[in-house]
Amino acid sequence: MRNAYTERKTAETDIKLSLELDGSGKSDIDTGCGFLNHMLTLFASHGRFDLTVKCKGDTNVDYHHTTEDIGIALGQAFSDALGDKKGICRYGFMILPMDEALVLSAVDISGRVYLNFNAEFNTEKIGDFDTELVKEFFYGFLRSAAVTLHIKMFEGENSHHLAEAIFKGTARALRQAVSIDQSYKNEIPSTKGTL
Repeated sequence: MRNAYTERKTAETDIKLSLELDGSGKSDIDTGCGFLNHMLTLFASHGRFDLTVKCKGDTNVDYHHTTEDIGIALGQAFSDALGDKKGICRYGFMILPMDEALVLSAVDISGRVYLNFNAEFNTEKIGDFDTELVKEFFYGFLRSAAVTLHIKMFEGENSHHLAEAIFKGTARALRQAVSIDQSYKNEIPSTKGTL
């Protein structure tokens, strides 16, 4: 079973997170931020990952630490659940429409951290959530998952739609990348022999 449980406790957040890569998209999310709950629920559903997140954070300040630290914890869980990465497809991509928004997400589970975030929100907030935190979430995720991710917005006006397209598209790209290629199920998908 490709699953992981991680805890992350700092002076700013206390996170308990469990992940099953080969799940059905079930989720139980409680971050203290309604919009982030919504995005993580979509992420689990579209990636077909079973995901539980419980976070107590300093939301009296804002949602920055909560969002970034959940990204870090989720990335750690992905890394742990993938283990030696034998047999994974490694690459995945999705071009996802969400009404007027159109976003490309492309991922390489490479062992190398890189984020190309080419998307601009028309508003500073979605409800009480700062839109700049979408990028912070994925940067936190990549740092601990050791993944390369490109996100490119082709179209978009509504900030909520754009954020949804990013989370849904990235989840579907990750679903492809972590899937097992039965032709190479006992091999590391790299000529280096390691990822």
